[in-house]
Amino acid sequence: MTHAAWRRWLPLATLLSCLLPAGTGAQGTNAKALADARAWLSRIHAAASSGNYHGTMVFSAGGALSSSRVWHYCVGDQTYEKLETLDGRQQRIVRHNDAVHTLWPQSRLAVVERREALAAWSTTPQRVDPKALDQYELRPGGVARVAGREATVFVLEPRDALRYAQRLWADQATGLMLRADVIGPGTGQPVLESTAFSEIEVDVEPQPQAVLQTLRKLDDYRVVRPQQKRTTLEAEGWVLAKPVSGFHLAGCLNRGMETTGETDPVLQAVFSDGLTHVSVFLEPYRPQHHRREVQARQGATATVTRRHGEHWVTAVGDVPPATLQLFADAIERRR
Repeated sequence: MTHAAWRRWLPLATLLSCLLPAGTGAQGTNAKALADARAWLSRIHAAASSGNYHGTMVFSAGGALSSSRVWHYCVGDQTYEKLETLDGRQQRIVRHNDAVHTLWPQSRLAVVERREALAAWSTTPQRVDPKALDQYELRPGGVARVAGREATVFVLEPRDALRYAQRLWADQATGLMLRADVIGPGTGQPVLESTAFSEIEVDVEPQPQAVLQTLRKLDDYRVVRPQQKRTTLEAEGWVLAKPVSGFHLAGCLNRGMETTGETDPVLQAVFSDGLTHVSVFLEPYRPQHHRREVQARQGATATVTRRHGEHWVTAVGDVPPATLQLFADAIERRR
């Protein structure tokens, strides 16, 4: 499971509780089904924010598999999370409240960031578009078993071709998210990527010290604390000339790039449709580094790059590449 996948998973359950606005139901959804869905999504939110659990999570995309051990504990108003990959680079992510440590044991590197500065910061509840269901239709998907537990299934179906559908499994006993699939368009609706628990224990005794002890062994690590500064596109001399339907600007950040050896900060603008988000990165054009424009996709995550005069634009998100191209074409340098 990649760092990006983990950051998507963490805010997802929190997002779901905000997808259903108060008032009348979405088109095509009857009142009882909407009320039942709202009750389930509230349970999902509560389980994600206050539950105590640990288990093994499997991430699959593009034929590749990876797995991680996950710990999540809440003690009063304190939250402790840890993810440790079981293959690949042996990456570890430890979160205590808003402080997130990303550790690479092989290179002895530790990157410390505030949670709001990560890619998921734009999708915290207070930043969710209250009209998210304008972009997605929520419908029930039956029941199934995940990691040996009974789950209720929901599908969020996009209303246009600019975003992907998602299928979600919620534990019937606790409401905890057990699985999330991103579904592509076309015949058979292929699963582009899937994140699911293969085994999990819920309502366990919290062990916060077991999470924090990883951070007490960093004496021989190089600790990097990238600088982050809130800003706006306009203040940095940029504008999105043509809005992309359904997406709004959630925030903008100047990010230091100490881990890459570059001294110039990178401007990150995050756009959200209430469920998924797109990041647009703007940086000075460097011929030795930015060799060619690309359009690529791995699993559900697409990347589009292009040169814009003396700057380089990179758009990344769990949306079709054509959606990212709209962002890359619309971003303009203000005169």
